[in-house]
Amino acid sequence: MISDPNGTDTHRRDASNRKVAFVCASIFFAMVGASYAAVPLYELFCQVTGFAGTTQRAESESGSVIDRKITVRFDGNINGALPWSFKPQQRSVTLRMGETMQVAYEAHNTSSDVTTGTSVFNVTPFEAGAYFNKMQCFCFTEQALAAGEGVEMPVVFFVDPAMDEDPDLKHVKEITLSYTFYPVQHPVKPVAARPADPAAESNL
Repeated sequence: MISDPNGTDTHRRDASNRKVAFVCASIFFAMVGASYAAVPLYELFCQVTGFAGTTQRAESESGSVIDRKITVRFDGNINGALPWSFKPQQRSVTLRMGETMQVAYEAHNTSSDVTTGTSVFNVTPFEAGAYFNKMQCFCFTEQALAAGEGVEMPVVFFVDPAMDEDPDLKHVKEITLSYTFYPVQHPVKPVAARPADPAAESNL
C-alpha cells in the first residue's frame, strides 16, 4: 500500500492550525482576565515601587511658592470595554511651583445601562511624579454612572518647589497628568461618587 504524502501534510497542517488557534484563544482570554485585574495590581505595584510617575499625597498646601512656572497638561483615556466618554475640562494650566490649582475631568455614560469604572493615572516625565502633589483626586475610586449620566471629578494639586532644585528636571517646562478609566466587573458601590462624597475625596 502506497501512503499519500499529501494527506500526511494536510493532517500536519490541520494539527498545526489547531495548535495556533488554541494558543491564540488562550492569549485572548488571559488578556480579558488581566484587564479586570490590572487596576488593583497597578495600584499595588505603583505604591510599592513608585513606578510610572506615581504622585505624592498632600494633606495641605505647599508652604512656599516660587517664581518658576510649570505647565501641566491633562489627558483622559477610556478602556475600550467601558462605554463612557471622558475628558479634562481644560487641556492645560500654567502655574507657579507651590501654587495650588483645581481642575476637573468629565465622565459620561453613553450606554443604556448602569456601568462602573475606576481609573489609574501616571505623570510624565516619570521623575516629576515625586514632586506632583495631589490633595484631592478620583483615581482608584469606583465611579458608578446610570444610563446617560455624567459626573464632574475634581483634581486639586500643586507642584513641589523642590523640583526646582532637581538637576534632572531643571529644564522641564511641562508635566502631563494622564488618567485612564477601566470597567469594574463587580462594583462595590451601587451609586456614583460625587465631589462632595467621601469616595471623591483624596484617595491617592
